[in-house]
Formats: sequence, structure tokens, C-alpha cells
Amino acid sequence: MAKYIIGILFLIYILLNMAGCSISKEAVVKAPTISEANEEARDERKEVSGELKHVLQTHQMLTPLGDIPVPGDNPMTPEVLKLGQALYFDPRLSGDNTRSCASCHDPGLGYGDGKATFEKVDGTAGARNSPTVINSGYYSTNFWDGRAASLEEQALGPVENPNEMNQKLEELIPELKAVKGYEEMFKKAFGDGVTKDNIAKAIAAFERQIVIKDTRYDQFLKGDMNVLSDKEIRGLDLFVGKAMCVTCHNGQNLSDNNYYNIGIESADEGRFAITKDPRDMGRIRTPGLYGITHTAPYMRDGSLKTLEDVIDYYDRGGDNHPNKSFFMKQFMPLGLSDEEKADLLAFLKTLGGQPPIVEKPILP
Repeated sequence: MAKYIIGILFLIYILLNMAGCSISKEAVVKAPTISEANEEARDERKEVSGELKHVLQTHQMLTPLGDIPVPGDNPMTPEVLKLGQALYFDPRLSGDNTRSCASCHDPGLGYGDGKATFEKVDGTAGARNSPTVINSGYYSTNFWDGRAASLEEQALGPVENPNEMNQKLEELIPELKAVKGYEEMFKKAFGDGVTKDNIAKAIAAFERQIVIKDTRYDQFLKGDMNVLSDKEIRGLDLFVGKAMCVTCHNGQNLSDNNYYNIGIESADEGRFAITKDPRDMGRIRTPGLYGITHTAPYMRDGSLKTLEDVIDYYDRGGDNHPNKSFFMKQFMPLGLSDEEKADLLAFLKTLGGQPPIVEKPILP
């Protein structure tokens, strides 16, 4: 019964948050968590019960990760993937021929760059953390603020951005055509040679290969009762219960593809820059959690260095941005014990997996 109460409260929260409504804290009744509902069914610090495992395996907000969606007009053929791999690693896609997609999305650094924020072409620090490419094809929008409606649209954004690769597409196309071998690769992949759309499609198709799935978490949801340790089960129980992570990190890829202001005190306008809706000030898209052990530092500004820091941040209720989302204001701080934080961390680490490592090919 507890999981249905949590689900109903979550839906009410989303509707209120999207509508910009406010409600007094006294008017909100906090639902019992799954931890509380199963208190008699388990010894918290020893062995967890089969009943609790079954409840978690059938939780309505948890879904094992399926196949990545592929657009009908951009099939992942060997020719397209080979071209996309070359373009991803080719620094000639930048204005000064020094940086490629891989410069900020390095396979050896969790397809990020390991920095708090990306480095601009002039050497100064950029405004946001470089989001990982891992599982990016599962999102309904891309970038922290969701300004790209597809992975194809996202692929061209950094190329043209004057702070990132600083390359005008009208100049890039003839440059690539002049490189011996590229025209042939484009024709094999798409039939009509070097075009803006084909550049975007090839890079996006390559990025759709960068997937982490079938983690031990997925195996558990598919029915393996013993694949997670008791400590990890307790962590998952906290994830969907007392810690309330599932409020935003739910469904496939553990992202609801929605936007929230989690309290980070920053001048970053977030989603507001796209919609101009005051309710979106400082809101960012919920990042997925697969590959999370490879993608530090965390948050859109890279301000949290470790997963322990992330847990502590939410435990205290975040910082105090004036537009902080309703849920964080009403239900936090969480009051997690040190043991509970350790259990939650243990579960989060099950989502790390092993990202596919793709090497730089011999370029045309």
C-alpha cells in the first residue's frame, strides 16, 4: 500500500510544481516510506526479507533499462557508426582544429572531462559541467536546460557554440569535403555526401552506442533476488523511501526527463533561458544515474566532488535558491543516519557499470 501512496503524492507534487502552485507545509501529509511499511518484515542492519525484495522489484517507479530508442531516419548502420566515430574524435570540427567532441566527453573520463565546468576556447572556465554522453540517447531532451529536442540537434550545438568548438557550419562543410576520404565515408553512410544533417546524424548515432545497461540493479528488477547485497537492498529501499530519490530519478534511465530547481545558489537561469517562464528559473533536467561512478564531479556546476557529497547535499535539503522546488522545501532535510547514507551509497554504486571504451580511429 505504501508504494501506491508514494506514487499518488509524487503525481500531486509534479502537478503542483508544473503549475507553479504553493501549499503550506501543514497541509501536506508525508506518506510512510517503504522502509516504514516493511519495518516488521526485516531487521534493518542484518538480513532483509524476501517480502521487501519483492516489493522493491515490483515498484511502479522502477523499470529495468530497455533498448535505446533509435529514430527511423537515422539507423545505426556500420557505415554510419564508423563515420560518427571519426567525427567524434576529429579536432577539425572545431574552429582552430584543436578540440573534438572527445575533448569534453573523453571515453576515459566517463565521457565527461573530470572538471567542475568545461574549459572554454579561451582557456577560462565555462558556466556548466560537461554532461556525460553515457545513456544520453534515452533522454527526451538534451543539455542541462533541455534546449535540444534530439540527440541529433544536440550534436551540432557544441560545434557552433563560440565558447566550445567555435566552428561555423557553413565553413565546416567545405572543410570536410576537402579532406580526402570523408566524402566517400559520408556517401557510404547516407548516400548524399557531407551535409549539416548528416554530420549531426553520424555523431548522434555514434553516441547512441555509449550505453550502460544490465547493471546489477537491472538484474534485480528482472527477478534475480540475490544479485544485490543486503546493504544494497537497504540502499534501494531508502532510494524509493526515506531518501525520496525516486521522486525525480524514476523509470527508464532513472530520469523523469523533467526540470527542477534543487536549490543550487547560482546565477545560471537553467530552463528559464529557453522558456522565459519565471517558474523555470534555475531549473535543470533530471540527469540519469547510470554510469554515475564514472562521472564525477556532480551537479550542473560540478560543485560536488563525490557521491558522498551529493548524498549530504540532499540530506541537508540543498542550498537556498529562491526558486527551489516545492518538494525540497516541504520534505527536506531528510535526516539520514550515517548507516543509511552508507547503504544509499552502496546502492548508487550498483548503477556504475562499465561504459564501452571506444578508441580514437585513424582519421581521414
